[in-house]
Amino acid sequence: MLTGMTEDEFWALLETCRPSAPDPEADHLAPALIDHLAEGPVPAVTGFAEQLSRALYRLDRREFGEELSADEFLYTRAAVVAAGRAEHERVLADPARFRRYAAEYVWAEALLYVPDQAYERLTGETWDRATAHSYESYSHTEGWADVPEEQAAPTGGRADTPESGSDRRPPAP
Repeated sequence: MLTGMTEDEFWALLETCRPSAPDPEADHLAPALIDHLAEGPVPAVTGFAEQLSRALYRLDRREFGEELSADEFLYTRAAVVAAGRAEHERVLADPARFRRYAAEYVWAEALLYVPDQAYERLTGETWDRATAHSYESYSHTEGWADVPEEQAAPTGGRADTPESGSDRRPPAP
């Protein structure tokens, strides 16, 4: 169960911390989120991590990442999340929108480190986090299966840290 932050609160926090100037790679958004979350409480940080992982997991689908390395796919999905809820939903509805991010190398890697850095600043400890959904590329097995998404059941798993990403390709269809 998700605690500490609802999906609506997650997307609202991204909007609240979004800079007024364009920031497609979250270079300014990520530090603003860290500053906000580092004020506490800890459940807000863990809730943010859960919601971020879930948003990234929802984008982990064959039609988005088939031609990308694991890191390219992860950082591009992060850019879609950094663009906000409306864009995230538009991309989910129209995979062609994702191709623009991939083709232009719009990467928001910094967004991936927000929960860990906020947690460390808040507690003084390194966080060995686990979330209900892994955001690592190709971890959403139903998203890579040859079945329509509406038939796929959600799965969970340990979310690895961004540093542990690999450049492995998804399993062959």
